[in-house]
Amino acid sequence: MPSTFHRFRAAFLFIGLLALPATVAHAQRPQRGAAKLDAFLTASLRAGDSGTKQVIIRTTPNGIPGLTNTLAAGGHQVVRVHSIISAMTARVPARALEGLSHNPFVESISIDAKVIANQAPPEESTLRGTLALPVQSPGGAGVVVAVVDSGLAPSPEFGGRIDGFYDFTHNNGRTAPPSDEYGHGTHVAGLIAGNGSLSGNLYRGVAPNARLVGFKVLDQGGAGATSDVINAIEYITKHRDHLRVDVINLSLGHPIFEPADTDPLVQAVEAAVAAGIVVVASSGNYGVSSVTGLPAYAGILSPGNAPSVITVGAVKGFDTNGRTDDRVAAYSSRGPTWYDGRAKPDLVAPGHGLVAAAATSSALYTNNPSLRVGNSYLRLSGSSMAAAVVSGSVALVLEAHHAQFPSADPLRPNAVKAILQYSALTVRDEQSVPYDVLTQGAGSVNAGGAIDVASHIDASQPLASWWLTAALTGWTAINNEILPWAETVLWGDAASDGPAISYNEIAWTTNIVWGSNIVWGSNIVWGSNIVWGSNIVWGNNIVWGNALIGASDGSATSWGMAASDPSLTVWGLLDGSVLSLGTVLTSP
Repeated sequence: MPSTFHRFRAAFLFIGLLALPATVAHAQRPQRGAAKLDAFLTASLRAGDSGTKQVIIRTTPNGIPGLTNTLAAGGHQVVRVHSIISAMTARVPARALEGLSHNPFVESISIDAKVIANQAPPEESTLRGTLALPVQSPGGAGVVVAVVDSGLAPSPEFGGRIDGFYDFTHNNGRTAPPSDEYGHGTHVAGLIAGNGSLSGNLYRGVAPNARLVGFKVLDQGGAGATSDVINAIEYITKHRDHLRVDVINLSLGHPIFEPADTDPLVQAVEAAVAAGIVVVASSGNYGVSSVTGLPAYAGILSPGNAPSVITVGAVKGFDTNGRTDDRVAAYSSRGPTWYDGRAKPDLVAPGHGLVAAAATSSALYTNNPSLRVGNSYLRLSGSSMAAAVVSGSVALVLEAHHAQFPSADPLRPNAVKAILQYSALTVRDEQSVPYDVLTQGAGSVNAGGAIDVASHIDASQPLASWWLTAALTGWTAINNEILPWAETVLWGDAASDGPAISYNEIAWTTNIVWGSNIVWGSNIVWGSNIVWGSNIVWGNNIVWGNALIGASDGSATSWGMAASDPSLTVWGLLDGSVLSLGTVLTSP
């Protein structure tokens, strides 16, 4: 990073629909206190907010009936129940939240935050060539991807491969004819599985034979409620045997208001991963400070802060198949995650100026004629698009593994994530310096390389044994260039320094939360001596390592180690009932 990094401590923040109030606090781990309220609700109460809030209340085990009775007795409306995370969404007056937080059935109370689609201003780029996917490459046949987004409009691009559509914005999850008023979800689906039939195969998606199930959770403006997203994830998880969903794509998110272990959306996606479903989420488009215009860290959105999710940032490909000119998009959200300090994103992927299927009656298509490509496509940019590219790549990985080992169990989500990281390609800046791990994760997705790895993994081998059927090449040829793989797996606060992907480790095969403390095989050396961000010039007042990089006590948030430091820069101001900072890139 440039040496000017110390001059823009304001860059170490995320920009979203909601942020925290601006006064200085000491740099210590944020304290949630006895109230059990997230940062947004705590700040709202201290600001004197007296309105009714729609909140998500997590309960103790088997606490839903008791809390339901309590809410009914207080005249509070229960909107819906989320049994997958032992929680419910309810409408409660702000003045009652403090007392409710002391109820013995209550674990935590979170705002039902507005989630938004993660897209940014566009430019053009290519897709399949840069992923090392020849025309006749596998197409994801037999794999089902759930697109949880603004909807999914019927199109010849999907060739009868839409297996179902569920509307959680109006019909509470009931089946409905496929539709997309905003247009974001259709574009995402096109990047994942469009067949290119309306462009002579020019704009094919990554996995054009994969099947799709649409879940509408965002409205005609590209925004929606967290509780609707949780409902959709819960429906997918509970009905997996019927839907046969292998991958969930979440090209959306909201600012982080609490640690991951109490974030309801994080808990929902972790439950889906534990059920064997690969979940891919966009990192967000908050990599630039709206104040300075310089790089901003800690902009990852929820659920991208979920440990086991594959969190994806965006790469600009400059309309070439080659990788040496690729750059991480300035807007792509960087890690670490707020509150938990986890290294994210996990990967980056092409996400800038990508052309895919359009919902031609949608708001994006109607209101943005400059983004149209012909009569059937749109060109959009953002980490939303990058996540879709990775979801398509996951479909190819799963298909390739099943084709080679038809009788073996499917690869588990953690194994898929490790394969993508191990085969990723390092992205470098204009000075040929690799971007730091908080900007690019393990590197840029390499679908061709990931297919190669998956095709050589025999998941039927016993634990702790070698499971590769042949030696891996360790490189991929793209545009006549030989590009070495990263050969790195990021696990929690360490990176592998050994043959992490060569053995059937317990981490790849069971329901272990990514980054948790487990006993690795004796042949795996995890980088205990690695200092995260050793090539990052942090400001003198940034805490990084075991501690957090900022502080929040509910009434104040700041960066730095001392409140008396006059150089500290703080977050946005409270504006009525909404805490706001910066411009939200919900449409180009």
